[in-house]
Amino acid sequence: MPKSHVPYPPEFRQQMIELVRAGRNPHEVAKEFECSAQTIRNWVAQSAVDSGKPLPGKEGLTSAERDELTRLRRQVKQLQMERDILAKATAWFAGKNGGHPRPLRTRSREPGRLSSSSDVSSVADLSERLLRVAGAAAVGTRY
Repeated sequence: MPKSHVPYPPEFRQQMIELVRAGRNPHEVAKEFECSAQTIRNWVAQSAVDSGKPLPGKEGLTSAERDELTRLRRQVKQLQMERDILAKATAWFAGKNGGHPRPLRTRSREPGRLSSSSDVSSVADLSERLLRVAGAAAVGTRY
């Protein structure tokens, strides 16, 4: 298992990048400041990509693009989990009704909410209602 290291501060990284750009060898800088030469080379390459001038053979995503990709992957994972939960709830409610969708009666609510005799005529209507409730919960409103 590789050893983990506390991330270097951004100021330190920037100083190492500037030293290499000023003409110092990454290996010498690494020995002097006790970090890996490969790490310094990676910082220099990423800095070049971020500035729009990638080194030959070192093209890749900018830091902003990497952050966005990470955020979007996290969001997709969350949405897939919510979809799976709703699919299981829909299947459970369909099984609860003996496999035959029949109207479900809801209790009377306050004005502006569901009417006192709202019928859910199918499993699809129920899943749509569940989605609305989940959406309202996600934005912090009360359904």
